[in-house]
Parts: sequence; C-alpha cells; structure tokens
Amino acid sequence: MSKKIMILGSSGLLGSTLQDFFRKNELNIYCHARNGRTPYYADLSKESEVLEMLRSTNPDVVINLAGLTNVDYCQEHPQDAYLSNVKIIENMKEYFAIDNPNSHLIHISTDHMYDSPIPSKINELNIKNFYAFSKYAGELAAMSLKNVSILRTNFFGLSLTSARSSFTDWVYESAKNQNDIAVFQDVKFSPLSMRTLAKYINMIIEKGPIGLANLGSREGMSKADFAHFFVNQVGLDCAFMTKVNAADAQVSKIPRPFDMRMDSTPFEQIFNLQLPTLKKEITCIAEEYYEKAK
Repeated sequence: MSKKIMILGSSGLLGSTLQDFFRKNELNIYCHARNGRTPYYADLSKESEVLEMLRSTNPDVVINLAGLTNVDYCQEHPQDAYLSNVKIIENMKEYFAIDNPNSHLIHISTDHMYDSPIPSKINELNIKNFYAFSKYAGELAAMSLKNVSILRTNFFGLSLTSARSSFTDWVYESAKNQNDIAVFQDVKFSPLSMRTLAKYINMIIEKGPIGLANLGSREGMSKADFAHFFVNQVGLDCAFMTKVNAADAQVSKIPRPFDMRMDSTPFEQIFNLQLPTLKKEITCIAEEYYEKAK
C-alpha cells in the first residue's frame, strides 16, 4: 500500500503545487487548510484539534507547510509567530511519539536564517528578525522527533491557487501590464521552482528521514538579476524594471538578510544528484507561463 500523506497548509503556494504533483503520481494524500475548504480542518495552534485530526487519518508522512511568513507581522506580533511557527509542531509531538512513532515529519523551514557573502552551510546562522527566530525555534521543536526531515528552502513558480501570488507571478504580471516595479540588486537567494521542490519532497518520502538540510538551486543570483532573466525568458520587456538597493529603499525598518544563498552540497550527496542551476529553473518555469498565456 502507498504511504498516507497529510499536507498541513495545503491551500498555499507550495501546498497547491504538491497536491497537483501527488495526484498526478497517484499518491494517497490528505489535505488540510485553515480556510476550511479542504476535507480536513483543524486549528493547528490547538493541540486537541491537531491530535484529533492526525489520529483520525493516521498518516505515515506529515508535510508541514503551515506557518506565518510575513516578516513585518512576525516582528510586530511575536506571539502569533510563535503559535504559527513553533506551537504547531509542539502540538504534533504526541502523535509522532506515541500514536505513530514510525511516522515521518517533513517540515518546511526558510533560508532567512542566512546572511553571508558566500553560500551558507547549515551551521552558519545569521538570524536578523523574529520571523527567522521563530522558524529556527520551530526547527528545534521538530528535531526532537524521531523521524524528521527539515528543509531550509525558498521557492518560486506559477501559482496554482487564486489566493496567493508568487514572486514570478508578480514580475510576470508587471511586465505584461508594463507596470513599473523596483527589484533589489543587493538581495541574493538560491530558490528552487515549486515543481522541482515537489519532486525532491517525494524523493524524501520514498527514502525516509534525512534530518536538517539546505535545499536550493546552484549558482544563486540577486532578485534583480532573477527578475530580468525571467522576463527575458518569457519574451517580455524589462524596461519597466528599476534596479535598486534594498538597503537604500527603506521599505521596512525590520532588519532582513541580504544574502540567503545556501550550500546544498550535503543534500546532493545524500541523493547522489546535482541540483539544477537557478537559470535552468527559471527557464523551465518560463515555459509554464508560456502555456498559461496561450
């Protein structure tokens, strides 16, 4: 029998892509979302509701995508950040420890813990704000479990949900409508497309727990270079984009990292593969936008 997989936060950007990927591969999935528009609903900040949902479905794998990612909001509402990014995991511990000790938690973390002029390794933390701190605390809670995979990652691609837009959605719509936007030339990252990330999550499900790992593309780039390369790949005009420095923009007073590029070599070694370059990922995703435009 195939493993029973529960996706927490399945209605978001990555969750919608995972649903699509798993269904196409005929995997046995259970979908949870806080909006109640999925077969399973629970307030994940309440332990009794979390345990009731998990015990009723008894999943072999739980993929935790739920969390609070708005950096400014987390800084201003640390209690909410704790409830969303830490308490959720604490509320699942009894299920993993007692009800189904062989079950596997796959927890999606963030690259916001890094800020280094070279791709960061796992132990090279540079936490700038309460969002990153709460995500790190969530990792510590998850690491106390027996069978866990924690992925520090970032992602982009065509959104499959009307409720959320991705970075590439924003850039594509701006270019198509010739809207002026500013893109940061001093902020660097190494994300993967959501399609690729879904493939690797499926590989982790098949292999079993891998612990804590960075999972990003090779040869990251600045967000400005990303936006320009993507717009060129979809055949639109870059004239509407202005390169600026986030350090000068003063969009927010909340401190943020400038270089979130990750060293994902250990992940490559675990699976004996080479992760794609960011340019290759962008090129592949551009094809999805071509298809959408037809």
